[in-house]
Amino acid sequence: MLENFQKDYEVCNCKKVTIAEIEKAINTKAATSLRDIQDITGAGTECRHCIFVEGDFGKIKKKIYCKDILKEISEIKDKESVHG
Repeated sequence: MLENFQKDYEVCNCKKVTIAEIEKAINTKAATSLRDIQDITGAGTECRHCIFVEGDFGKIKKKIYCKDILKEISEIKDKESVHG
């Protein structure tokens, strides 16, 4: 799914957090949970609509959420650790 988005896609409009910033939090700052992503980037700490689809009560729905990014990168890391 991530390959369908530009790295500068703004996941969190309130805090202006991009996919690249969330990826960096996961890959270089050891974020392993949504709470970690919130603490490191600030994403999802205001209106909270960008955390996961079930919490998106905005009029215009997000195309990708923090939870999706965390899940996809975690799955990639898991596969790499098993095969690498």
